[in-house]
Amino acid sequence: MIVALIIVCEVGFWVLLAAGLFFRYVLRMRRTGLGMLLLEPLLEVVLLVATAIDLKNGADPSWKHGLAALYIGYTVGHGHRTVKWLDGHAAHRFGGAAPPVKPPRYGMARARHEGRVWLGSVVGAAVASVLLLIAVWYVDDPSRTGSLESWIFTAWRAAGIHGLVALSYAIWPKKAPREEASALPARDPEHVTDVLVGRPGQDEKQVR
Repeated sequence: MIVALIIVCEVGFWVLLAAGLFFRYVLRMRRTGLGMLLLEPLLEVVLLVATAIDLKNGADPSWKHGLAALYIGYTVGHGHRTVKWLDGHAAHRFGGAAPPVKPPRYGMARARHEGRVWLGSVVGAAVASVLLLIAVWYVDDPSRTGSLESWIFTAWRAAGIHGLVALSYAIWPKKAPREEASALPARDPEHVTDVLVGRPGQDEKQVR
């Protein structure tokens, strides 16, 4: 039942997201669309309650309960970013808004972006760990909770691997291809400062 409910919640997440964006930008029913988007956290609440009831009814803690905790943690850590990204693209495609800003691809800017994404994985692992510890406390039987405790290690191992990947962008910053770098206009730092602070640049002085 838990695995089926996880699938239902995952499908429901995307259905609500698509419906919310459709009502918000295509039908111009912004309040209705926003309401659908705000319903998405309820899916995680339903899954959490169902998992607790399953354990309460005597079900042996297993990988299904651990997977449910990881799914909820992932949604908490990365769900908002996913919704925001899709909302930006829908606003541009159907609402006439400016194109969403693409994440940086090169240099330390890319490293900082990857670090922020990794923080979502840390939040997800922390949420999953708290839920699993609560389940261990709730069952209160060390002979039955070994699988739940192993999922805590799984959650932090996944976050650790993601952290190493994110760190690699800081240690070895990705450089822009030569053709892209050469296409950028060369700028005099002093001239850029003049423009930013409103002082006349060298070219303007020569005109005078």
